[in-house]
Amino acid sequence: MSEPQGSQGTTQRLPVLEKAADTGGENEAPPVLDGEAGDAGGDRRFWSARRVPAGIVALLLLVVAAAFLYDVAAVRAHRDALSWRRELARQLAERPLDDIWVLVGAGVAAALGLWLIVLAVTPGLRAVLPMRRPQPDVRAGLHRAAAATVLRDRAMEVAGVQSARVRVGRARADVRALSHFRELDDVKADVETTLAEAIRALGLSRRPALSVRVARPGRKR
Repeated sequence: MSEPQGSQGTTQRLPVLEKAADTGGENEAPPVLDGEAGDAGGDRRFWSARRVPAGIVALLLLVVAAAFLYDVAAVRAHRDALSWRRELARQLAERPLDDIWVLVGAGVAAALGLWLIVLAVTPGLRAVLPMRRPQPDVRAGLHRAAAATVLRDRAMEVAGVQSARVRVGRARADVRALSHFRELDDVKADVETTLAEAIRALGLSRRPALSVRVARPGRKR
């Protein structure tokens, strides 16, 4: 499950968080976050359900198991084994270990196994930034695109900023702004101050470092 380093500032729906009432009343739903598949604890990243890889592996295992089960049942019924199994057994018995196709097959199997191991030991959901936990039974996260949208809107409030682009990653928030008036150093200082406050207000468990660049808009031809 690879992904880009950051997310452009675009409008997306924010994560939904619900918390049960402290005193009487009906039971409410536990905290809900899109794509959450279990609590990793603390401020760690959210774990992905890995539905697509799990579905592919399950489907492949089902097909292979069904084929071998049918072949075994046919042999038990005193019928000839399927031709593909006889050919596979012959190829495995006759081909040397240094054969090119044996090496290619082993490489593909090793790559698939390594991919499954990586998926099993990594949390995934890189697009969700963990937030601080004000209560031990409450856990929330913020999508990177939503965080980028908030920071972009705050940057646009600074006097002199004509447009802004924001990319939010796990460790850094990159801001590229165009200023059509005021001194660039003054605009940059105001943007840094405003966005530093905005990042603190996001409530993230690990605040990304802020990188701001301000330039003049290019001339129209």
